[in-house]
Amino acid sequence: MKKITYIIELVFVLLLIFCMRTDAQALNIGSPYRLVEDPEGVYVVEINTSKVKSKLIPYVSETLETNKEVFQKTGAKLVVNAGFFDPNNKKTVSYVYINGNCALNPEDNENLMQNKILSPYMDKILNRSEFRILEDSKGNIVYDIVPHNEIAPTGYKIKHSIQAGPMLFPDLRLEEEFFILVKDGKIASESASALHKYARTAIGIRDNNVYLFIVTNKAKMNLAEVANLARKWGMEKAMAFDGGGSTSFNSKELDIFSDKDNNARKLKSFLILH
Repeated sequence: MKKITYIIELVFVLLLIFCMRTDAQALNIGSPYRLVEDPEGVYVVEINTSKVKSKLIPYVSETLETNKEVFQKTGAKLVVNAGFFDPNNKKTVSYVYINGNCALNPEDNENLMQNKILSPYMDKILNRSEFRILEDSKGNIVYDIVPHNEIAPTGYKIKHSIQAGPMLFPDLRLEEEFFILVKDGKIASESASALHKYARTAIGIRDNNVYLFIVTNKAKMNLAEVANLARKWGMEKAMAFDGGGSTSFNSKELDIFSDKDNNARKLKSFLILH
């Protein structure tokens, strides 16, 4: 009799666990994204683009704002930092297009364009990789990561785009996008601390879903290590957004910033999910 009672109780517990799991899965059905920490200090956000449609868009600030300020102001589901900018004149170093129009143009940044040291490499800088949201005539949306000068596929137009770089995967384009300069077989210069370990932000694409990688100060990486992270997660393509102290992410689950002295850095461009 005791054995039968034990079996009945065990079955009841297993059914309860199953129901709880089913309820949890059901609650996740309507969610446009899934967030996991893997490994410790690294957050991966998988955005189910079939559920977000046209709600994943760039956002630009006329001056500079923190990621959390944009999160609160827009009422977005999540906000992540995006392109490069010049903190001295508050102008962009990355192209951003919104609804087919150029919202930020690095060629308007005199500090960049008149820099004699960078002048010989300007073609590489202006052609850095960008995350694109493409749309066809039927309203179908696809996502891509390509150099800025690459022409959109036939039948598609660039609806939105955010440039940063470098491309991480399938090719790590450090030299091609002027994140390192090699002379006589040695590293002569380095941008965005590409070879050193810092907090990082990256974006990837797999099966037309979008992935965000938030590498916090607890798990600092160089860009090659972020490329390996993208490979581990099976990305088809991946690129870096601005990193270091600019690394920021906000959602109802997380509030991440990586600037020194526990201050959130004010930024120029963002990717938001409404």
